[in-house]
Amino acid sequence: MAQTSPSAPSVAVLCGLGGWVPPRIVDNAELSARLDTTDAWITERTGIRHRRHIEPGQATSDLAVEAGRRAVRSAGGAPPDAVLVATTTPDRPCPATAPVVAARLGLAGVPAFDVAAVCTGFLYALATASGLLATGAARRVLVIGADAYSTIVDPGDRTNAVIFGDGAGAVVLRSGSPEELGALGPFDLGSDGAGEDLITVRAGGSRQRSAGDDGPPAGPERFFEMHGRAVYRHAVVRMSGSARAVLDAADWKSDTVAHVVPHQANLRILRSVVEHLGLPEERLVTNIRDLGNTGAASVPLALCDAAADGRLTPGDGVLLTAFGGGLTWGSCVLRWPALPPTVRPATPADPPTPRPGTPGTPTPKEQHP
Repeated sequence: MAQTSPSAPSVAVLCGLGGWVPPRIVDNAELSARLDTTDAWITERTGIRHRRHIEPGQATSDLAVEAGRRAVRSAGGAPPDAVLVATTTPDRPCPATAPVVAARLGLAGVPAFDVAAVCTGFLYALATASGLLATGAARRVLVIGADAYSTIVDPGDRTNAVIFGDGAGAVVLRSGSPEELGALGPFDLGSDGAGEDLITVRAGGSRQRSAGDDGPPAGPERFFEMHGRAVYRHAVVRMSGSARAVLDAADWKSDTVAHVVPHQANLRILRSVVEHLGLPEERLVTNIRDLGNTGAASVPLALCDAAADGRLTPGDGVLLTAFGGGLTWGSCVLRWPALPPTVRPATPADPPTPRPGTPGTPTPKEQHP
């Protein structure tokens, strides 16, 4: 880890991008066959036609490792000296998932920790990484948003099972100057814990355990809950308000924003956000039709798809904004940098990185991202 120095403060500059989604496609026809719904109903209300799910035995870290490896490769292969994983679906309640990801990427020994801000987690992690770089505590940080919502959503929940998918997206940030393409900032972050019950998983935490109520092994408390109508209103107001705050702080006018890359919550929400910002819908970047809502992974995955399509060009003004449980929200802006060609997240993964301790697993010094 880099030591803090008295040199001039630096900002975080995006220099690498990668994403990965599991191969298994779950389309609306498959869900309609077991839920009381139809393809038309799902598409009309969410804009989603497909989503990806992990296979039995896979976990969030498997997604994060593949996305992280691609991002590091995109950034030139230099090893990061810190790893942040934004997730709501860690491999285990304890320990954090980030150290596992770092070890599997051959980065054992670097600081690694999780960021828990639900679907706003990636924005919170970007801001946290920016702080590490600004203080000189790190020179290069790998930031990953990864979620496997299929593991916490009740498969029989007609409302939520159609919305969420699994995936991971990642960026590499390095120290740089505010004038560079890819420089992040300003940021706007916020929360309102009074809305904790609007998006929640009730089981497994200290409140339930201290009450002596572990609940039934397959009880409803262990599944994800969301109050859709209230969340819709909060999401539109909070994302548009936060986005406006960073645009004002950056002194960006409407025509400066070439692309709005929001958390992929629901297509109707996203359209409402750009409408509230007074921006044309064609500036909206979305991949929700094919991937659904992937939680903390949704913003970097949308960036990956847009970059792979050639939609993002160097110098473009990009607005990132998100809303999630907590309640939490956040936004930031950047001028898009020149990056190597981006591999689409749905491209088949490289041979999987073995978990530490499995036969044939190289030691951390022998592994390379």
